[in-house]
Amino acid sequence: MLDRSSETLIALRRIVHALEANAREMARASGLTQAQLLVLHTLARNGQEMPRDIARSLGVGQATISIQIDKLEMRGLVRRERRQADRRAVWVILTETGRNLLDQTPDPLYERFSARFRDLSSWEQAMLMAVTERVAGMLDAEDTTPLLHPAETTEAAALYPPEAG
Repeated sequence: MLDRSSETLIALRRIVHALEANAREMARASGLTQAQLLVLHTLARNGQEMPRDIARSLGVGQATISIQIDKLEMRGLVRRERRQADRRAVWVILTETGRNLLDQTPDPLYERFSARFRDLSSWEQAMLMAVTERVAGMLDAEDTTPLLHPAETTEAAALYPPEAG
């Protein structure tokens, strides 16, 4: 018989597997890689970010992000813009085409989870959220940026402001 910590880790692995499978399906549906989708979702929060801030929020190097931005720019999903005040500062801006692609990319896991979560009573929602936050803390996962569903990016921007750099 497994102990509770082992059973909990197995359940977490099932959750991770479901999230990864959903991410792969979204990548197939959009024609983008998972990394490119993450960049677009990051940009969708504010419409524009500096490459270093995107890299920081995704926990990767700036060179990695630059490659992804190049590919997204070639597809017309983002554009780069230099600021007049500081010509060294380059902003990456989500284009309307990029936003439309995000809006049209299905996210069945998000939809299913959201519907079921809404059906829970308020105390169950609060308990589930508290337990999830606690598990994230136990796994040292507090510093990762949440990946929001495209429909939430505007309203959630106030909840998840970009990190000060």
